[in-house]
Amino acid sequence: MTVAGALRPVAAGGWRLRMGCVAAGLMAAAGHVPLALPVLGFPGFALVIWLVSAAPAARAAMWRGCFAGLGYFAATLFWIVEPFLVDVARHGWMAPFALVFLAAGMALFWGAAAWLGAALGRGPAARAGVFAAALALAGLGRAYLLTGFPWALPAYIWTETPVIQLAAWTGAHGLGLLTLLAAALPGMAAARGRRAIALGGTAALGLVALGWGMGAARLAEDMPAPRDLRVRLVQPNAAQHLKWKPAMIPVFFERALALTAAPAARAPDLVVWPETAMPWLLSTAGPALEEMRAAAGPRATVAFGAQRRGDAGGFHNSLVVMEAGTAVPGTIYDKHHLVPFGEYMPFSDLAARLGIRGLAEQLGGGYAPGPGPRLVPTGGGLTALPLVCYEAVFPQDVFRAPVRPDYLLHVTNDAWFGQLAGPWQHLAQARVRTIEQGLPMLRAANTGISAVIDARGRMLDTLALGQAGHVDADLPGALPPTFYARWRDMPAFWAVALLLLALAAMRLRRISS
Repeated sequence: MTVAGALRPVAAGGWRLRMGCVAAGLMAAAGHVPLALPVLGFPGFALVIWLVSAAPAARAAMWRGCFAGLGYFAATLFWIVEPFLVDVARHGWMAPFALVFLAAGMALFWGAAAWLGAALGRGPAARAGVFAAALALAGLGRAYLLTGFPWALPAYIWTETPVIQLAAWTGAHGLGLLTLLAAALPGMAAARGRRAIALGGTAALGLVALGWGMGAARLAEDMPAPRDLRVRLVQPNAAQHLKWKPAMIPVFFERALALTAAPAARAPDLVVWPETAMPWLLSTAGPALEEMRAAAGPRATVAFGAQRRGDAGGFHNSLVVMEAGTAVPGTIYDKHHLVPFGEYMPFSDLAARLGIRGLAEQLGGGYAPGPGPRLVPTGGGLTALPLVCYEAVFPQDVFRAPVRPDYLLHVTNDAWFGQLAGPWQHLAQARVRTIEQGLPMLRAANTGISAVIDARGRMLDTLALGQAGHVDADLPGALPPTFYARWRDMPAFWAVALLLLALAAMRLRRISS
């Protein structure tokens, strides 16, 4: 029996169809870390596209897209329950709702793309192509609409392969478009018989092989020399359920101080602590800052995450830089892209009446957003673009920097994400930012994974998840601005838009004739 023949009952309808769509979504999700199996993820996308393009009508296609998206996002985003289990008594009841509503909400983007594919495409081949393009457009929509949530983009199935290097030209969204169009080739050929399916599959694998070769060639190119900046990343490993307990606050702080003061063959020029590593409000942390300065030594710049009261009265999740030789806060960056339901509550007045507070809220009222990206000096005449926590998943946030920095500085507290998929997926997305920009990254994570990442996304030095320790390394050199750094997402957006407009015009012409 042929593959198409075996799948025909699934495409016919009923419960087999719904479970087949969910299974195809699960298969596509296996391409993402921590499994990192593109050998399943890429065929999974091809199967999703085939099932949707075989739908007899737009409404049926929409439901198939929704079921496939439900399987895909439930598998990739299951870690979303972890933050609600930190304080089970207060938030535990929200955990199943969070997963269901988030996966279902993300699946609606797939459903809309499937409906568009069926509405514009005439025949399975055209529907497969339109659905692939519309799915890439849905990824762009997820990145920008309602504050954005571009997690689990199709491009990220390649993060552990050389293919991900194509992001230097295309960005994550453009690489997702190329991935989906390649995955659509077998579905576009399905109506023409077995030989055509084989040719379509061969062409798809050929495109993957081409991307693999291009990525491998880029990885083989020479890298610039490291910068003259010795860095120490501190990972205190403060478990989230213990982090803010009064008895544990001094324990974790003393641990971070000890890691900062640990002897080294070459003293660091820059010490980096992770997000909210300072356990006291910045305005009351004077004695603690003196201790940090003593631990780091007089010649080291210290960058650390802290909470502070803003001039307007609200609280900020901030990155603070203390220049060498002083224990006084210098440059401060206030996180501007906040996590909804984590750092602030949408419809906060209604939420307050219902007794619902943000997960990361420690000070009451949630955080206020900062004015936007800014560069911070970090010693040696070098500047960094700070990215606090999930700001690293937004390619567009990096472009908002006033000028190009020397490197990216990512501080985060991934203790919220548990030990399974969340921290690994967060790290993978941060690595792609370095490839897109041609810039290295220093990443200090409370419970891991802390890493020194070069400008091609390779992790040079790391600290394992759930381990306390520090990393000493030289700052990797930067590459010239990439094609993507110059042109951003505009090529991908216009490629999708022009393709859909051309297909819509063809569809209207056929209807009118």
